[in-house]
Amino acid sequence: MALQVGILGATGYTGVELIRLLLAHPEVRLTMVTSERYAGQKLADVFPTFRDRCDLTLQKISTKEVARQTTIVFSCLPHENSMAHVPELLELGTKVIDLSADFRFDSAKLYEKWYTPHTAPALLQSKAYGLPELYREEIRKTFLVGNPGCYPTAFLLSIAPLVAKQLIALQPILCDAKSGTSGAGRSPQQENVFSEINEGVVPYKIEGHRHVPEMEQELSKLAGEPLRIRFTPHLIPMDRGILATTYARPLKKIASDQLQKIFADHYAKEPFVRVLPPGQLPQTKQVRGTNFCDLAIHYDERTEWVTVLAAIDNLTKGASGQAIQNMNLMNGLDETMGLLNTALVP
Repeated sequence: MALQVGILGATGYTGVELIRLLLAHPEVRLTMVTSERYAGQKLADVFPTFRDRCDLTLQKISTKEVARQTTIVFSCLPHENSMAHVPELLELGTKVIDLSADFRFDSAKLYEKWYTPHTAPALLQSKAYGLPELYREEIRKTFLVGNPGCYPTAFLLSIAPLVAKQLIALQPILCDAKSGTSGAGRSPQQENVFSEINEGVVPYKIEGHRHVPEMEQELSKLAGEPLRIRFTPHLIPMDRGILATTYARPLKKIASDQLQKIFADHYAKEPFVRVLPPGQLPQTKQVRGTNFCDLAIHYDERTEWVTVLAAIDNLTKGASGQAIQNMNLMNGLDETMGLLNTALVP
């Protein structure tokens, strides 16, 4: 029997990406899509790309009605909004995958430091952090997933093998990342207008980016001790994609071919992590619209730094594709189901 799936906040970029992917999923029936702004309108009238593919009408959120029509819900609501609906959905027996930051953290105090006071702090202890490469078994058993942010996904997949094998000094760790403009969402903002962003590269939030505590939380758990990172994000004039470059100091000299084998072995059974052959470097176009993360590793003998490069689509592996991967795991399905598409070329 097909999963009955709903999407809260279906008209943002992550919601639209979910619809695109779910319509091709063989075990899903999309039964409800919500939007406060477009309530009462046909989804295909708001997004003509779904004409003759989805005849649903967008609704306002009624938690009881959502639970009645669905068995699992993706919440694509803005940060600080999901926690108003998730507790009741869980009480009514609906599984939830939250794509906001509301259920990514282990500590209500940490969430409050970067957002607002948390209204459902008890759920932070029962949720699973939705990075399958780290928490697959926890995701299988949970009713609530906090889906990772896009930058943390690229960073954590880059750093995990190095920390697991105790190959690097835990300070300093640096991450420099570039993202397409869809990472800022659909809401109009002056700095994202075409003439403002086109033909330029813009660093932003170099102190206090909200993904930093998420990255540090998970890195610290991997390392077994509290850690800090230096993270610098940039906005570049493309729609989709993240290229993250992570730098760390090895504890001893290590050849690039050894690093290559360590990463290849670490991710050998991971369906969506592709460790590229020596001499090849990740490109965002090679993962565009897919759930893949492409990785390359290099040791620079002259400077004695390890460099890991990661490319993901911020809307797919960085958000909606990964959320579907989690949905598959939560419901006993093959985790690749509905996700083995290839990148658009060109």
